[in-house]
Amino acid sequence: MHGNTHPQASARKDISCRGEEGFTLVELLVVLAIIGLIAAIATPQVLRYLGSARVDTTRAQIKNFQSALELYYIDTGHYPSGEQGLAALQTAPPTEAKWNGPYLKQSGAFADAWGTAYQYKSPGDKKPFEITSFGRDGKPGGEGQDADLFSD
Repeated sequence: MHGNTHPQASARKDISCRGEEGFTLVELLVVLAIIGLIAAIATPQVLRYLGSARVDTTRAQIKNFQSALELYYIDTGHYPSGEQGLAALQTAPPTEAKWNGPYLKQSGAFADAWGTAYQYKSPGDKKPFEITSFGRDGKPGGEGQDADLFSD
């Protein structure tokens, strides 16, 4: 071999383009239609799953509040008043000498999975306290994900 010429390098230069390689518009439209069909089938299932997950999250939060309220009761001998609300689980009310909290680690507003504030009532109608979430619609009543969720 003399010189710096390689047979492969010169062969690459001699190859001419025989045609454009790629996808046609029809092929792209078919792929987009298939993706659209899959999304149309899967989206309702995913949204239903997310909705039930929010209901489950809200129920779990209400149970956490109930546990924290029981600890508050053990320390003080009473539940926070309706005026004090759930905030008494994080910050000692000014008149509460036996407060031994905070009883919850979360900070900020007490909102359900849909961003609506929980309703706290003490004394409750049938129990010492009641915690309510109005569900997805944020209004009393409703069915499914719009149904109200209550403390036990």
